[in-house]
Amino acid sequence: MAENENTDTSSAPGELEVVRRFVNTYDAELDTDELRDPGALSGWLASAGLSEAFEATGGDVGRVRSAREALRALLFANNGSDQEHEADERLNDALAGSRLEVRFEDGRAVLEPTGTGVDLALARIGAIVREAMLAGTWERLKACPADDCQWAFYDRSRNRSRTWCNMELCGNRSKVRTFRERRSG
Repeated sequence: MAENENTDTSSAPGELEVVRRFVNTYDAELDTDELRDPGALSGWLASAGLSEAFEATGGDVGRVRSAREALRALLFANNGSDQEHEADERLNDALAGSRLEVRFEDGRAVLEPTGTGVDLALARIGAIVREAMLAGTWERLKACPADDCQWAFYDRSRNRSRTWCNMELCGNRSKVRTFRERRSG
């Protein structure tokens, strides 16, 4: 699903938008990956404000992609799937080596990501996710269940019941597919 199709209605609040954009660096419909090689990875992380420019490696690409797909699995879980336990383990593995330190600002304890390169970027993503969980916004960040989409979107519906990134596209395709299966079966 092209990013510009859902930008206004699917964007997440605050820094959680960075996590949504991170998950959407892979486009299942087009089978394209913005994190295709070390240079692209370093550039994307720097442009997203997650790290300074650095010289990434092929191992960094694999680690970051693993974190991204584990986050996507958690977003599927936010949308009703049962992938959460497996995703937790994969995300813990990908985040190993990332560091967060407790700092005090204006009388409030905050987690400050430390390190460089991929470690810093993944620590920042982890801190954003934690803050969203505490703020109650994390559960609204979901992944579209359509196999040819899997786009991360923010559910702004009043009762948190939105399933599809775009009802007119993914939701309608699913309903048509289900209707055809019932007719033929």
